Amino acid sequence: MPKDMLQELFQRSKKIVVKIGSNTLTGEDGLVSKSYLNDIASQVTELTQKGQRILIVSSGARVSGLSAINKWARRADIHYKQALCAIGQVALMDSWRQAFARHSVHVGQILLTKDDFSDAYRTLNIRNTLFTLMDEGVIPIVNENDTICVEEIKIGDNDNLAALTAILWGADLLLCLSDIEGVFDKNPKQHPDAKLIETVRDFEALKATIETAGTSSFGTGGIESKIEAAQKVVAYGIPMVLANGKTPSVLKTLSEGGARATLFLPSTGSTLT
Repeated sequence: MPKDMLQELFQRSKKIVVKIGSNTLTGEDGLVSKSYLNDIASQVTELTQKGQRILIVSSGARVSGLSAINKWARRADIHYKQALCAIGQVALMDSWRQAFARHSVHVGQILLTKDDFSDAYRTLNIRNTLFTLMDEGVIPIVNENDTICVEEIKIGDNDNLAALTAILWGADLLLCLSDIEGVFDKNPKQHPDAKLIETVRDFEALKATIETAGTSSFGTGGIESKIEAAQKVVAYGIPMVLANGKTPSVLKTLSEGGARATLFLPSTGSTLT
């Protein structure tokens, strides 16, 4: 991907949704990394001072729950999973609150389900809340409302939640921070010769080219969910960037075109590069 393409995209994007996966915000000890959140908060604050508006979709409620209470890790019962998320959501939001407080920035929590996006009255309220928070300089932190979710109202992963939120908000860019540098033709963790696909315009060609199996231990979304999310936003003219969230100063580096990533764009007739 040409450096100037990514740099130009960031420069002209005034409304950016940043989705951060569980593995990305978790340190080697398996706990939510406070230093990582502090780093992201610092970069987001710098971007907002330059006139960009940032909305964060943050995974990590379940791992935060395990960090806080250190039990139930092996309980497969849905009620225990939801209880862990209830505990963890408090800890996760407090970590984000502390990270942004260092910059005198407030955060606001928004928990959503699939039903919220299919009800016109609810979507209006969500939009109004988002715009009010943004107008007042507050950073919205969005997550799925796992404590009340059953399959009928569950979005299922935060990649698609981020896509739905980006569409609802009318974002200019969706940035998906994961534990990989982008989409590869095969799993780079298993195949050293895996090739990064830098630009995607044709999703059917992409699906025919790559291996999509696999997911992280805490995350619910593998590469398939990221491609689904990209398809959703691209259909509304919103580009999506998939990048490694552990890249040093990742937001700044991406804004300067200095990181490897996959860029999903609306189709203009070409396929993959």
